[in-house]
Amino acid sequence: MKYRIRCIGKIRERQIRLSIDDFLKRLMPYHHIEEVELRAADGSDPRRAVLADSLRVLDHTARSERIWLLDREGLELTSEQLAAALGEEELQGRQQITFLVGGAYGFNELVRERANVCWSLSKLTFLHEWSRALLYEQLYRSAKIRRGEPYHH
Repeated sequence: MKYRIRCIGKIRERQIRLSIDDFLKRLMPYHHIEEVELRAADGSDPRRAVLADSLRVLDHTARSERIWLLDREGLELTSEQLAAALGEEELQGRQQITFLVGGAYGFNELVRERANVCWSLSKLTFLHEWSRALLYEQLYRSAKIRRGEPYHH
C-alpha cells in the first residue's frame, strides 16, 4: 500500500523533523510513503488562510484519490481500529491512500466534503507539526499490529 501525505506548511522544529524521519525509516519495509509539503497561506486573516490552504490542497489532489482527512471533529479510532480500517482499505483493493494534514487553521468544508474518511487523532488541539508526527507513529503502529509484530507491549 502506498501512503501519500499532503501537508500544509513545513516542519520547523528540528526534533519533530527527526521524529518524523525516524518513523518514515521504520515505515519503509511496510509501505511506500510520499510526503508533499504545500506552502501555507498567510495567516494574518485566518478565514482567507483556511480557504487558500483548502483550495491549494484540493488542487494537488486527484478526484480518484482515496482521502483520509485528519480533522479534530473526525472519527476517533483506537490503534487497533485504525489497523483494521487500513487493512479493510487494502482488502477493498485500494493501493493508495492520501492523508491530508492542515496547517495552523485547518481546512474548510470543501475538503471535509471531498474526504472519504475524517479521522481524529484526538479531540485535543495539536500543533500541525505534532499531528504529522503522530500520524506517522500511528501508521507505523498500525503496520506492526496488522502483521502481528510487537510494538511496545
